[in-house]
Amino acid sequence: MTLSQQIITIAAVVSGTMVTRFLPFILFPADKPTPKYIQYLGKVLPYAVIGLLVVFCFKSLSITTYPFGLPELIGVVTVILLHWWKKNMLISIAGGTIVYMLAIQGIF
Repeated sequence: MTLSQQIITIAAVVSGTMVTRFLPFILFPADKPTPKYIQYLGKVLPYAVIGLLVVFCFKSLSITTYPFGLPELIGVVTVILLHWWKKNMLISIAGGTIVYMLAIQGIF
């Protein structure tokens, strides 16, 4: 890349980042109430994203061939138990991921 192309690329990345950071504050100023639809999205989207991630994680799971989905089942059970015990999503997801990776790398 030439120097001018590098400058244009950096300017495009900076402006894109700034727009995505500042646009919510411009569209929804602090002195106005947040629209009901945006509040609704704020309540339902986190659950929808988690559901989408679960579907994505299990989309290629084969229970008819070895290891019959056991690493995934162990990981899911770990997430459920950790969340039931600690009530902390970060610990649950991190713990389940670690147990799953250990199961894939060391056991299966």
